[in-house]
Amino acid sequence: MSITAEIKKDYIIKLAKSGKRVDNRKFDEFRKIKIETDIIKKAEGSAKVTIGNTQVIAGIKMDLGEPYPDEPDSGVMTTAAELIPMASPDFESGPPDQESIELARVVDRGIRESKIIDVDKLCIIPSEKVWMVFIDIHILDYDGNLFDTASLASLAALMTAKVPIERLKPILENLQEKHPSIEKYLKEHPKDFPLPLSEPPISCTSAKFNGIVIMDPSLDEEQIAEARLTIATDTKGDIRAMQKGLNGSFTVDEINKVIKSSFDNGKKIREILYKSVGK
Repeated sequence: MSITAEIKKDYIIKLAKSGKRVDNRKFDEFRKIKIETDIIKKAEGSAKVTIGNTQVIAGIKMDLGEPYPDEPDSGVMTTAAELIPMASPDFESGPPDQESIELARVVDRGIRESKIIDVDKLCIIPSEKVWMVFIDIHILDYDGNLFDTASLASLAALMTAKVPIERLKPILENLQEKHPSIEKYLKEHPKDFPLPLSEPPISCTSAKFNGIVIMDPSLDEEQIAEARLTIATDTKGDIRAMQKGLNGSFTVDEINKVIKSSFDNGKKIREILYKSVGK
């Protein structure tokens, strides 16, 4: 670690010991959140989310495909993340690295385990044709807490997405001779319709350094963190997903406090999300 980095680390720890953070936030307080939707016209749904100075864009694309063999009556969802060099000098171009894979998995787990997408309603022909939902995450500017920013962008994109019946109707019509049930499906869905969604889970990330736990870590705080914990919660008061990161640990008391802060912040963030998507 460079001398400059050591000085910055000592300064952040000294402030934290006195109950303060560099940007004057409380330990359990998020930075300002801004959500913009429908920013990519060629996507089925899209959103840009800013938390502090961290900016992430998520886009939803949909296509027709085959279901997984063990889930023949369910649609398919996949999540991918790209950490482009423009967003941070620490990001490199090329195939997905460990950080981008972890980011995609954490976002995917929060959405998948909460069952926000009713994948059973995305089935067209059991065992043969279902809707496939692709969530693509792109980092524009990295200043800490990619997990929550990417998760929120993905949720906003999903909540504004439309199933592209009109775009893919010719393909569906070509299947009618072999599968007469397609005619009924097209009559029930004559035009694009919203994704079948339930209540969204809200992801909240905490970081620990020098025995102090803070929520929504900035980049400087992340760089000195010993442990990280991301928790996705729902409106019923249930935990839908958890992800522990880095080599450090949390005490049971610290975990309980993080869970409470995640529920408290999750409620506030969900209200911002609903407002942004017009619900």
